[in-house]
Amino acid sequence: MLDTLSEETQLILTIIVIAILFVAVSWNTKRNKNKLYDRDKRNFRQNYQKKKKRK
Repeated sequence: MLDTLSEETQLILTIIVIAILFVAVSWNTKRNKNKLYDRDKRNFRQNYQKKKKRK
């Protein structure tokens, strides 16, 4: 599929794909960090007990 495209176009597409992957990983890391740090304090036991009481 990429053989039909010129080398310049392949290079540009490769750079765009890498940039998209980088943005996706950065966004996911930020989202996961927010999940961890937005809890009430960073005490695992207390947070676990609160979640257990809710269910």
